[in-house]
Amino acid sequence: QVQLVESGGGLVQAGGSLRLSCAASGRTFSNFAMDWFRQAPGKEREFVAAISWSGSTTYYADSVKGRFTISRDNAKSTLGLQMNSLKPEDTAVYYCAAPGGPFTVRRGTQDMKYWGKGTLVTVSS
Repeated sequence: QVQLVESGGGLVQAGGSLRLSCAASGRTFSNFAMDWFRQAPGKEREFVAAISWSGSTTYYADSVKGRFTISRDNAKSTLGLQMNSLKPEDTAVYYCAAPGGPFTVRRGTQDMKYWGKGTLVTVSS
């Protein structure tokens, strides 16, 4: 069974940085694209970033482009999200997610089969 466990959330001031991590287990991590989503209070869950199985291709939501960097370490089965220049509007629960099928990158919440429990990021102004 696939398990995804996020870590690294916390409270940070606007303009600061945080790094999130996601530890994956239960299947061959390197065969699957991975995603980060977030959900702010009272809002729908939204796509943040995705990375191909090899790590060679990345995708970002316009709202985080240039500030966030998604990465992966296939040897350690871990996914990362470096968040810089954080803004109060980045406050949300951040989720690590994975599609059910191998290789293809997906960016919709409906395309994800596996989800972590999330880690809270709070950015104060």
